[in-house]
Amino acid sequence: MMQRTMALIVVMALGLSAQQACAVEHGFYLGGALGQSDSGLKSGNVNYSDTDTGWKLIAGFRAFKMLGFEVNYVDLGNTSTAGAKANTKAFDGFVVGVLPIPFVDIYGKVGLVSWKTDGSSPNFSLSQSGSDFAYGAGVGMSFGPVGVRLEYEGFDIQQASTPSLLSIGVTYTFL
Repeated sequence: MMQRTMALIVVMALGLSAQQACAVEHGFYLGGALGQSDSGLKSGNVNYSDTDTGWKLIAGFRAFKMLGFEVNYVDLGNTSTAGAKANTKAFDGFVVGVLPIPFVDIYGKVGLVSWKTDGSSPNFSLSQSGSDFAYGAGVGMSFGPVGVRLEYEGFDIQQASTPSLLSIGVTYTFL
């Protein structure tokens, strides 16, 4: 009898945790992420890339189960090597396609990034900006309104040594 009661408790607990791990299908969300960035500077004879800690603020709207929209403020950190330094900051906007499978969302996103890179070395100082193609992919899980995500974002910025951000983030969905 004790074994049946324990088995019933385990089954009920698994059922409740499965219900909690379901992805939120729609709503507005806010969040943040922290990770490793790769950025640098490319201009004339200068071409270098380095890694640093990057972070971003996230705002989005998941309109449908398989489609959402997202905007981010991204700081790719400060990179430096051999006396040269660069800092890239950006705003990006994406259309997000979601493949919802049980307990997990796999997603890809495409959009545009508006960026600014400030760089310097002992011989020069440079500030560049522009708008370019951006892309990303990730995997996320939701526990009620709280979501966690592992994500890669790439920015097709030729003047900034094609920066990227690999991050772990947290979001909160307002239904």
